[in-house]
Amino acid sequence: MSMATEANPGSKHNIQASRQAYYEKIRGYNLAPLWEVLKGLVTPEPKTQMVPAVWKFPQVEKLMLEAGEVITAEEAERRVLVLENPGDPGKSKITNSLFAGIQLIMPGEIADVHQHVASAIRFVLKGEGAYTAVEGEKSNMEHGDFIITANWAPHDHGNTGKEPVMWLDVLDMPTVNHFQASFAKHFDEKMQNVNHEDGDSFERYATGVLPDGMPAVTNRSPVINYPYRKMKPVLERLRKTGDIDKRFGARVRYANPINGGPVLPTMGAHLSLLPKGFKGEPYRSTDGTVFCVAEGSGVTMVDGQPLEWGVNDVFVIPPWKRYSHEVKGNADAVLFSISDRPAQEALGIWREGN
Repeated sequence: MSMATEANPGSKHNIQASRQAYYEKIRGYNLAPLWEVLKGLVTPEPKTQMVPAVWKFPQVEKLMLEAGEVITAEEAERRVLVLENPGDPGKSKITNSLFAGIQLIMPGEIADVHQHVASAIRFVLKGEGAYTAVEGEKSNMEHGDFIITANWAPHDHGNTGKEPVMWLDVLDMPTVNHFQASFAKHFDEKMQNVNHEDGDSFERYATGVLPDGMPAVTNRSPVINYPYRKMKPVLERLRKTGDIDKRFGARVRYANPINGGPVLPTMGAHLSLLPKGFKGEPYRSTDGTVFCVAEGSGVTMVDGQPLEWGVNDVFVIPPWKRYSHEVKGNADAVLFSISDRPAQEALGIWREGN
């Protein structure tokens, strides 16, 4: 403390009053003092308002079926219940960069064709008989399938079966809207013309050969559907050979077969088999991650908070929260996960730790 302040205790009050008057003055010029907010902008470690949360499928399924009675797919355009992070309700976000929701389509319904800048993925939860048509390929939806709708790809959904079908939607809408770059378009027809049979893009691009002379697609995968029935055997082979990570179990990364990169520039996905009795080591990273349970049951500890999960449950781990998985029961578990890691890696800001 200066001698002037010691001699005149009121001078500190005068200084604060002068500063406040100055701040009010510069506000009129659309200016603000960085020194008043710097500590909140440049933090020693990531800070987030998002919190760990789990959505139990038996509860969500019941509410989704009620939604099927309240509104039609045509009226809703997309009949989706948003998974809102409890730490930031009302913002249609599950993490700061990702939207997530559960979508329902009833027998005989069509969700009309449209396109938008936001990229989307579907992870099929329950039911048979539905399809997603993307860029001319009509892909049947089965439990555990990972279906991609890339930026501006026309897409529509339908259910020609006899039972309700539900899936997890994850979109990068918050990221797109952060850049204020959202565009969308609706079509006159309800369904797009399809000229590729189910599984065409997988067989064309993901079987070790590539069509000669094809246009180069580097920033996103040309595969529409990564079928679970083809992904699960890969996990089984990893387990049999002992390729089990102490944090993630036997894990594969969904890849763009053209260059081995992420399936989308803004979102990347993994599929993990956690063997019976698995107790994972702790891990954390800067990408907030959405998990969906394809098989089994267990608990994930997040900074000491338990998230118990079972088949088709969805849970979220916010950025830089330390977590570890543990399998319960007498069976293996399989977890699907998706995050904004590719976007963070492209910007050079992604980090991981334990």
